[in-house]
Amino acid sequence: MLVREGIKALIFVCLVALGIPICCGQNIRAVKEDGRGLTIWDTFAHSVGKVLDSSNADVANNQYHLYSDDVQLMKDMGMDAYRFSISWSRIYPNGTGEINQAGIDHYNNLINALLAQGNNDKVKYWITFNEPHTVAVQGYDVGLQAPSRCSILLGAFCRAGNSASEPYTVGHNMLLSHAIVVDIYKKKYKPKQQGSIGITLDSFWYEPATNSSADIQATQRAIDFNLGWFIEPLIVGDYPKSMRSRVGSRLPRFSPAQSNLLKGSFDFIGINHYTTWFAKENTTNIIGVALNDTLADSGTFTFPFVFGKPIPDRANSVWLYIVPHGIRSLMNYIRQKYGNPLVLITENGMDDGNSPLTSIKDALKDKKRIKYHNDYLTNLLAAIKEDGCNVRGYFSWSLLDNWEWGAGFSSRFGLYYVDYNDKLRKRYAKDSVKWFKNFLAS
Repeated sequence: MLVREGIKALIFVCLVALGIPICCGQNIRAVKEDGRGLTIWDTFAHSVGKVLDSSNADVANNQYHLYSDDVQLMKDMGMDAYRFSISWSRIYPNGTGEINQAGIDHYNNLINALLAQGNNDKVKYWITFNEPHTVAVQGYDVGLQAPSRCSILLGAFCRAGNSASEPYTVGHNMLLSHAIVVDIYKKKYKPKQQGSIGITLDSFWYEPATNSSADIQATQRAIDFNLGWFIEPLIVGDYPKSMRSRVGSRLPRFSPAQSNLLKGSFDFIGINHYTTWFAKENTTNIIGVALNDTLADSGTFTFPFVFGKPIPDRANSVWLYIVPHGIRSLMNYIRQKYGNPLVLITENGMDDGNSPLTSIKDALKDKKRIKYHNDYLTNLLAAIKEDGCNVRGYFSWSLLDNWEWGAGFSSRFGLYYVDYNDKLRKRYAKDSVKWFKNFLAS
């Protein structure tokens, strides 16, 4: 069992520092209120065939109106940190130009409601981007997320794009803009505010499908094309060597000045981690010929299980297999390869399905989620206490059931059940809420 002093929590873009060992994250949406402008996700969610259950996120869990109640839910659980994101279309409805004061007021009200439950200053921890790898690959390679650009499925799913180049261009621009923002923050705001700034990267852990040298090398490439793509420029100022050699001229280059700006452009690294997959060398070249994208460039097949080895238990999502030791392995990899930077686990959790045949009473009995968090936290504690990994925060995804991107409402990650049939989106505590409350108090 994780002891309370094992992890000290921080917060997210904004990370409002109320000060706990563990906390939750959440998306916030109220699509047409108080001057909010439209985004690529609004367009995506209203496009036919893009979302699994054909839903949209115009009203997700209604936290825009219920944030005060949700802050109290967190307080009652014993949590005193909250990770939330700023909707820039609420601040700049047209993408640029005049600031929408109603948007500023909303986030001030939310932050003040959080601070009323603690005694710290305003936001002290900032994150520039959440999951740039997901944005680049899902949005511009395979087209399964907004803005749904790709060439591998052109006509069938995407209407425009170039899967061979756009993911790398998008990732490159996100890294450069991250570095610029961090530089501005450190020079202009940090001396007075004394805050911290970082970036959140999503990463599976990968293990070789066999003990062959080819599969071991393929596993390293799988990591390079996932985590390494975005963390290595922040550490050494350039992409992993495997990406440089395999992508070639399609992978943009950093100027010496850009490289210097990137190196060390973080106070902490946020990691979103859920699962572990196996990796095997792609010797067929079939994918490379057919797709010509980031997967083909890696020369690796990745999959959640292999024949001859026990198949891990699975959450609702088809990609999310429950492998608790993966989080320890990933933390040790970061420690050993990248000099043990300060890490916050900014997302970790699992989802249940959303069957209309499941009663609310039964949906609240989430034993699998409790075991998931207990086992992942146990491995994380071992990474900290036994291995010396510099991990200082843990955030559960998520506080509430939510509209989960391309999965829509078919996936429930929340500690609290949200009744989507109720106009106000009433919340019900799952058993995992009681577990976290007891865990934090023990």
